Amino acid sequence: MEKLKPIYKRAIPILIYGVFYLLWFGLLEGRGRADYLYVHMNIDDYIPFCEVFVVPYLLWFLYVPAVLLYLMCNDGEGYWKNAVFLVTGMTIFLVISTFIPNMHHLRLRSFPRDNIFTRLVGLIWQTDTATNLFPSIHVFNSLGAHFAVLNNEKLSQKRWIRYGSFGLCVSIILSTVLIKQHSMFDVLTAFLLGATMYILVYHYDVVAVWQYRYRYRSERRANKRAKLG
Repeated sequence: MEKLKPIYKRAIPILIYGVFYLLWFGLLEGRGRADYLYVHMNIDDYIPFCEVFVVPYLLWFLYVPAVLLYLMCNDGEGYWKNAVFLVTGMTIFLVISTFIPNMHHLRLRSFPRDNIFTRLVGLIWQTDTATNLFPSIHVFNSLGAHFAVLNNEKLSQKRWIRYGSFGLCVSIILSTVLIKQHSMFDVLTAFLLGATMYILVYHYDVVAVWQYRYRYRSERRANKRAKLG
């Protein structure tokens, strides 16, 4: 039971944020009419529709939580870095979507084929509107998960995990434009944000800096209480 306590402490903040994120995102999706900014790049018109990529698009819902859960249970430092990476980017996305309502017109009026994959795409289109697009959270969180794998000592040493994570990350990124969920603009802005967060989290290690300052202040408060007592 003692070993599970650190896991509980790690899980609670991310669960609270998950509820917060879903509530905020739900409000954005249901706000109705707004002065939307239409997102489009010329390259979008040359990207074909490929419904089979709905498979990696859906695997994103397993990939990102699986990496975070592994880190939660096995690598506390890596977990907090990954959590800060994801939470910061997702919050920036919510703020942008709130103050710059955006949407695209890339979805097809009718599917060129009728198969299990086009039906899955149709279900996604029904449940997820073509609004609140950039930076693409599918792209950003996939980058965050792969960065976390590369920076974990055990996972990065296993070639099949390292290459498998890379392949899945790339296929998810491709899926966002190939099933017409996002414009290339959403992908590029996600890459820009992902690169910025990588520098802050893994190069400058801002998480360690925050933890050091927190411990230092806690120790100072404890010392003051001890002197007063």
